Amino acid sequence: MIDLEARYQISPNVSLRPERFGALAYSFDTRKLSFLKHPDLVRVVESLKDHESVRLAFEAVGVDEARWPSFLNALATLETSEMIRAA
Repeated sequence: MIDLEARYQISPNVSLRPERFGALAYSFDTRKLSFLKHPDLVRVVESLKDHESVRLAFEAVGVDEARWPSFLNALATLETSEMIRAA
């Protein structure tokens, strides 16, 4: 579960490749591939390292608060697959 007030970052051995639909995330450690299916999610993931909390990253990217639950679910999936981690 993602803590809205915690700081997260992309895992060190994960690479994001931009795509029309958003991006592909590839872990060189686990060899897992994840699809980030919306450009807003890509912007959030890329900006996590620059903000003290997930909440601040959402606000900085301009994600409407009504969309936060779906973004938190997506981030939880990325954390489970080791694409992002708590900082």
